[in-house]
Amino acid sequence: MCCAQNSTEETEMLEVKTDALEASFEALEREDEEVAALRGEVAALKARVDAQAIAGARPALSGAKAEASPFVERYLRKGLEAGVELKAVSGATDAAGGYAVPQEIDAEIERALTAISPIRAIANVVKVGTAGYRKLVTTGGTESGWVAETAARPETDTPLFNEIAPPFGELYANPAASQAMLDDAAFDVEAWLANEIATEFARAEGAAFVSGNGTNKPKGFLAAPNSDEADGDRDFGTLQYLETGVDGGFPASNPQDKLIDLVQALRPPYRQGAVFVMNSATAARIRKFKTTDGAFIWQPGLVSGQPDTLLGYPVVEAEDMPDVAADALAIAFGNFKAGYLIAERAETQILRDPFTNKPFVHFYATKRVGGQVMNSEAIKLLKFAA
Repeated sequence: MCCAQNSTEETEMLEVKTDALEASFEALEREDEEVAALRGEVAALKARVDAQAIAGARPALSGAKAEASPFVERYLRKGLEAGVELKAVSGATDAAGGYAVPQEIDAEIERALTAISPIRAIANVVKVGTAGYRKLVTTGGTESGWVAETAARPETDTPLFNEIAPPFGELYANPAASQAMLDDAAFDVEAWLANEIATEFARAEGAAFVSGNGTNKPKGFLAAPNSDEADGDRDFGTLQYLETGVDGGFPASNPQDKLIDLVQALRPPYRQGAVFVMNSATAARIRKFKTTDGAFIWQPGLVSGQPDTLLGYPVVEAEDMPDVAADALAIAFGNFKAGYLIAERAETQILRDPFTNKPFVHFYATKRVGGQVMNSEAIKLLKFAA
């Protein structure tokens, strides 16, 4: 009896303790839920603040409502100027707002095109290791003869050697640009300067190939000695010229005959690959020449990339050739691959020099090139003289 009573009391005490623990666990769970809810409210508030900050830093999306300013509501929409502060801003003058309008410069720099002589394209161009380049040219050829089967074989003549030593010169350019210009310019200043240097070098050497005097520069083919003597009668290195018979012009009748004489003066081995060389003013006069039946002797190139032809030979326009005038050698005809030699030491060298003249950066460019008539039989000239 006593044992049963004690067991019942212990059971009731355990139930009381279990209820207390369950109540404490439920209280902890409620606190966790309240903390989580509080954290959620803080996160939502922070998200709203961030969203407002982002919205203020970017343009409003289409359809978004924004609080209109008094300037918009009163002046722009209703035309009411009272109570609205108005300020005139204009880009026409600097003080009225022009300072705030940025200038925009096109990154592509256009330039006036330069006439570049095409002699390099038709001449014989060689790469050399030194400026002391020499080339041997033979004249006369090897003679031969007919003999009987048992006849003696006498000695025959051997070719004559002539040495060609084209005079060399050095082209240079030394433009400068400030470091600030190189850093801040809206276009690539260094590439632009390099292109300008290349164009100028091409123009300068092209002029030298035509009329250079050979002093610290190539010797042009028009600067070579010339004579009216035929091949075999004049000295090696002397070009032959034909006269038009009229000072500073063509004959009044059948002027195209002088061009035919010029073509025929060049021996057949050189006519393959021969071209006419003249400037555009001379070409304009010749384009009007007609045969007796009214046909033009000048035939324009009908296909892209094909040159115009004169008497069946290509025409190369070189603006460095002289105009038609008294005693002018205004037209050349010949095989320039066989007749004129261009020797160049190396490609154009460009040295970037930021030290010599601070704060300017110099672009020192050099090129060594030489040129001279190689075979005087391969080029003929037309002289406008009586």
